[in-house]
Amino acid sequence: MLATPKGLRLHIGVYGRRNVGKSSLVNLLIGQNVSIVSNVAGTTTDPVEKAMELLPIGPVLFVDTAGIDDVGDLGGMRVEKTLKALDHTDLGIIVTDGPVGDDEIKLMDALAERETPYCVVFTKADLGTPPAEALALVKARDVPFALISTASKADAARVREVILEAAPESSFEVPHLLADLVPAGGHVVLVVPIDLSAPKGRLILPQVMAIRDILDADASCTVVKERELAATLKSLGKKPDLVVCDSQIVLKAAADTPDDVPLTTFSILMARFKGDLVRLAEGAARIDQLKPGDKVLIAEACTHHSMADDIGRVKIPRWFRQYAGGDIEFETMAGRAFPEDLSPYALVVQCGACTVNRKQALLRIRQAERQGVPITNYGVAISRVQGVLHRSLGPFPSARIAFERANAAH
Repeated sequence: MLATPKGLRLHIGVYGRRNVGKSSLVNLLIGQNVSIVSNVAGTTTDPVEKAMELLPIGPVLFVDTAGIDDVGDLGGMRVEKTLKALDHTDLGIIVTDGPVGDDEIKLMDALAERETPYCVVFTKADLGTPPAEALALVKARDVPFALISTASKADAARVREVILEAAPESSFEVPHLLADLVPAGGHVVLVVPIDLSAPKGRLILPQVMAIRDILDADASCTVVKERELAATLKSLGKKPDLVVCDSQIVLKAAADTPDDVPLTTFSILMARFKGDLVRLAEGAARIDQLKPGDKVLIAEACTHHSMADDIGRVKIPRWFRQYAGGDIEFETMAGRAFPEDLSPYALVVQCGACTVNRKQALLRIRQAERQGVPITNYGVAISRVQGVLHRSLGPFPSARIAFERANAAH
């Protein structure tokens, strides 16, 4: 449970006014004092995250946020952080000590706008019943709710009930990275380069996820470095059901893999797993229209030390400039930073989104769509500029057709 990455957990955001019992509620659910509780308004500043196992959902991440009604210059910054947390919230808990006023309605509307399910928890029920109009408003929105006292450990069960009632159906599904592409008893070859950016003694997350998914599919895999691929394919005895390679060596992998063996990249698998591969394939068609002076946003979901030949900051810009035949301008944003206004950019290139949840990855795609700015991801973009996108999208016909249509339209 502790090893489950944050990006694969259901993010449960806890929102409300100051001093309504948000931190006390998180402590009640976790069974530990992970959030500081006091009578001083504004005790919680930056969002506090705590991972746990919440059955029958599984691994979740509770996010305790600052009060939505905080005041002053510093309070405004706290509120901004709270509102930003909405973008990666899979399930919201709105906490109130009774009233349902402008602040609670603002949160309800913000979650609804993001198509995020939520429930309402009335705390301090031991001190009295919430106002009738507050209960009526929540019932009118058909929102699950609970009346509890955070001082009562027994009330934790009631909160879990409304969380499960509000949770999206996808919370109970076990997602797959590639299991649907491989039959039981099948075989996959994973091509894993070991370079300076590889974590010492470890594989990167998509590679680990792929191995586990293959095992869950009752299939097997062979893991090789790029220079061993051709020899390995010859020695297997029969053709594998799929070859998956790192995007940076997709051109060599495509040359070494027979045309009748399906081939894709880890990043393209992540584009489907975390985002919308069809939309990201459509966005790749914009690469062919880039011209000198255009500005491209490189969106990195994680923060990392930039290496001399960094994929997002060095290699992709170099390949794009070679492909477009001119000086394309690039801007990089890392972590959860993402511009509200995308109009200055001709294209957004999102990384594989290993470290963020699907909610946040999809919101970025939708934001780009609403503003009419094409968006793609590292794997799709690299395959395009390397001239092998049709090959690496082979296992995903709908995405390949979407790219072809978008490219023809341009």
